[in-house]
Amino acid sequence: MKQLKRDVQAVAKELKALVKKAERVTKAVAKLGKGQAAKKRKPKAKTKARKKAPAKRKVAAKKRVARKKVARKKVARKKVARKKVAKKKVAKKKVAKKKVAKKKAAGLTATDKVLGIIKRSKKGVDAPTLIKKTGLKDKQIRNILFRASSQRKIKRAGRGIYVAK
Repeated sequence: MKQLKRDVQAVAKELKALVKKAERVTKAVAKLGKGQAAKKRKPKAKTKARKKAPAKRKVAAKKRVARKKVARKKVARKKVARKKVAKKKVAKKKVAKKKVAKKKAAGLTATDKVLGIIKRSKKGVDAPTLIKKTGLKDKQIRNILFRASSQRKIKRAGRGIYVAK
């Protein structure tokens, strides 16, 4: 019964708040209505001047469109010039990419280094030993170990000890 009284009181408070909000809204609507009425009472001379303004706006809009077209043509010319230059650069980059590819084949990745050390050890290796042997950071080693274990390339022989499968 007490709970029901509390609920009723809460609802009553909410209703009062809603009534206040409704009063505020009606006042605001009334003010807006007065403002619109005032706008309608403007002198006729000003409305005639406003009728002439749209013609000026149309002329100005046409000028803007013409300027944009000219600007687009200029941009298009620049793009054509840039494309020609870019084609020459692309040819140079292809040669550079071939050299980079050869270097990657010669070197080992960090994952390859870690997996190689794990495969060579019979009893298993822990993370601090891998850090010393590879020179990599702790976070890198732990990420490599997690990835390799999820790919089932290595398995855990004990707590913190990893062995190749």
